[in-house]
Amino acid sequence: MSVTVISDDRAAALARAEAHAPFLKSAAAAFPDIAKTFVEQGGEAAVAQALALEGGSVGERLRRRRHALALAVALADLSGERPLEWVTATLSDFADAAMDEAIRTAMLERVPDEEPRGLAILALGKLGSGELNYSSDVDLVLLFDPETLPRRPRDEPGEAAVRYGRRFIELMQQRTHDGYVARVDMRLRPSPEVTPIVLPADAAISYYESSALPWERAAFIRARAAAGDVALGQSFLAEISPFIWRRALDFGAIQEIRDISLRIRDHYAQGQAFGPGYDLKRGRGGIREAEFFTQVQQLIHGGREPALRAPATLDALDELASAGRLEPGVAKAIGDAYRALRTAEHRIQMIDDRQEHRLPSDAQALDEVARLDGYRNGAELIEALAPHVEAVGTQFDGLVSEREERLSNDPDILRAELGAMGFIDVEEACRRVGDWRSGRARSLRSPPARAAFEEMLPTLMRAVAAGPEPIRALNRFSDIVDKLSSGVNLYRLLAARPPLADLVALILAHAPPLAEQLGRRPTLLDGLIDESSFAPPPDAVALAERFLKVVRDEPFDLALDHIRRMVGERRFALGVQLLAAHRDPIVIAEGYSDLAEAAIVALAEGVESEFARTHGKVAGGELVVLGLGRLGGRALTHASDLDLIYLFDAPPGVQSDGAKSLPATDYFNRLASRINAALATPTAAGPLYDVDTRLRPQGAQGMLAVSLEAFEAYQRTEAWTWEHMALCRARPLTGSDSARTKVRDLVRAILQTATDPAKILADAASMRDEMARHKPPAGPLDIKLGPGGLVDLEFAVHTLQLTHRIGLDPRLEVALEALVDAGLIDDGADPDLRLLSRMLVVLRLVGSKGMEPAEQSQALVASLCGHEDWSSLLAAVDAARQRIASRWAKVKGANDVG
Repeated sequence: MSVTVISDDRAAALARAEAHAPFLKSAAAAFPDIAKTFVEQGGEAAVAQALALEGGSVGERLRRRRHALALAVALADLSGERPLEWVTATLSDFADAAMDEAIRTAMLERVPDEEPRGLAILALGKLGSGELNYSSDVDLVLLFDPETLPRRPRDEPGEAAVRYGRRFIELMQQRTHDGYVARVDMRLRPSPEVTPIVLPADAAISYYESSALPWERAAFIRARAAAGDVALGQSFLAEISPFIWRRALDFGAIQEIRDISLRIRDHYAQGQAFGPGYDLKRGRGGIREAEFFTQVQQLIHGGREPALRAPATLDALDELASAGRLEPGVAKAIGDAYRALRTAEHRIQMIDDRQEHRLPSDAQALDEVARLDGYRNGAELIEALAPHVEAVGTQFDGLVSEREERLSNDPDILRAELGAMGFIDVEEACRRVGDWRSGRARSLRSPPARAAFEEMLPTLMRAVAAGPEPIRALNRFSDIVDKLSSGVNLYRLLAARPPLADLVALILAHAPPLAEQLGRRPTLLDGLIDESSFAPPPDAVALAERFLKVVRDEPFDLALDHIRRMVGERRFALGVQLLAAHRDPIVIAEGYSDLAEAAIVALAEGVESEFARTHGKVAGGELVVLGLGRLGGRALTHASDLDLIYLFDAPPGVQSDGAKSLPATDYFNRLASRINAALATPTAAGPLYDVDTRLRPQGAQGMLAVSLEAFEAYQRTEAWTWEHMALCRARPLTGSDSARTKVRDLVRAILQTATDPAKILADAASMRDEMARHKPPAGPLDIKLGPGGLVDLEFAVHTLQLTHRIGLDPRLEVALEALVDAGLIDDGADPDLRLLSRMLVVLRLVGSKGMEPAEQSQALVASLCGHEDWSSLLAAVDAARQRIASRWAKVKGANDVG
């Protein structure tokens, strides 16, 4: 039954082709056996039969195959038997094979005794990406190597290459009653108006390294060595890869690519309005804008993420979405639109085998295209395409800046403009603009930088004026301007993206740590260009996989800097997510913690591998990094340091097996020291983390790395109560599953050891009093160290954990749940913990050293903590602190009661 249904679909497709497409009707008459094979066996069989056609000269044979293939592919497409990707790949594969045969023929005709080599055919455009359409030109660049190109004795290499190229084009383009093989377009080669059709490879490399235009970068995203001397072509593409894929964002090049599309919109204005006559390729929301939209995302991120360099549009969209660089919904919308628009374009081209991209203006002709595609009429086709065109147009519009505003150079007019923007201290704002325009800052000395800055300035000034403390924000922006060596890309970026300027103003006004990061490294803004920057933060495992790939693929010193940059970018992005209210502060704290954990995992492996080169490995030995404090409890803030203990497990008396062998104790201590240095020592890529290892046995006087046996012995016989309290938040971060389980079980066993509850209570109360004397709160709003703050709640929780051996989990919220279930603490403790934790995370980013935010930032802090205004937040915090103080008093007073 199913076979009959499929056969009926094929017959219906053939019938539609013959009824509505004159070209397909004539092709079916010329190749009835192809049509018959399709109906009976399907598209694959019909394509194979078309490609097997023989007879006549090379040109005749290729033309017949292309003519028959056009019929077979069209029928498989019209029947729905094969998707767009199959159609374009099949057409592209044929073009590759045909070009290869044509260039071999051209060379062998002149030098029959030589093996063709030394001439490469690069495919660009849709052929380069394997997406050739039904009736398309092939965009080619031909290159030759004068050292290996075969030629007659009196021929110069350049002359011989051009002869081969001309004959190749003739074989491809010549038309007979069988049609043609492919139309060849050579205009994408460097300076096509003055250069020969075949270029020396070395000269082409020099051009692309020194003189190429930005749009040529986008063109080469889809470049591929398709025929001829493929190895030569691949070598050339590898050589110019840095020109195409730059690690630093070149926003000027991206803007120029967008401008090209806008000029195309203007040039083809008559095909912009959607409806009959609409240009599917060049119109607003058309195929080219879908491609350019995708390519811009690739140019932004592909320099640092090679996985995003997929040449085919649909593949690139999938990769961008998978990497979190494009919202999945946006990627799907562009991909669906691309399929729909390309399919409609194919239907138009099937009518007469013409390179046409417009929907017919004539109603009857439009109906013919629609019916070929299975619609009842043209109106149905228009209705089906409309949402796809709008989806692409909207996304592409979002990339384009059409702002031409400038601030005046006349001081009086400038004052009026700044006042109209909302600046209160107009004189100071005016003075700041004048200072920038003086060219004193290095980043504003070149004409392109000044032009980009002037284009950006109105956007930034308007955003700053709308925020709190605009003059303070301008001063911080001045720090960035002064520290930049070249600001042209940043200024272009802010001009093109007004929402990003708003975000920068928010950072400058409210978040000194982020503003300082930005001042040290303005390229951090590169990561905020698209909405993927605000995607949920990856967990520790996913981040560690990314970092480990860097460690395993790059030399260690480069990997170390690379990971530092990646961590810096992620920390900055998490801070921006917090500031822009995209995530709950508690989720951000977990993100900070997962980021630190991933960095520790990756750097530990990298250091261990490097260390093993000299000292080998310890058989049966393993180092485990134990996280404590906020890291152990997955509650880091932007400013948190890392509390770490290094533990090792090794058989007694064992030594490492390297060239410079070490006893296990020395081995793991030196290894731990190097891991510590990798985490804590500043490099050119910036600081990573402050590391505190004083919680290890014997503190700063003890060995950095301690054996599990020594650690257990110390914890059971010598450790103070405060050390066991610290151990309540211990979590193994590195090592094999078995090693981490062993450490986890050991920590739990130590904490469950029977101990005198009265001593624990007395010690805890004494320690808290001692801490209050020697480490007083930084101010009234210190919700960590102040009375009823987070430290009091932590003391209460850890004391209950140790005295009752319940809720022994490093995460306070998990521990609280168990303590509540056991009736040891009230169920309001968790909401109080969350409120104060949110406030701590926010104030570490927004507050001053005294944890007191500026008056203009108070509303923002309140909002981020889930309250309508500052007064309601303070009231909630005061109430929570009173309850926490009461809980701690109750816990520490249990000893007196007992």
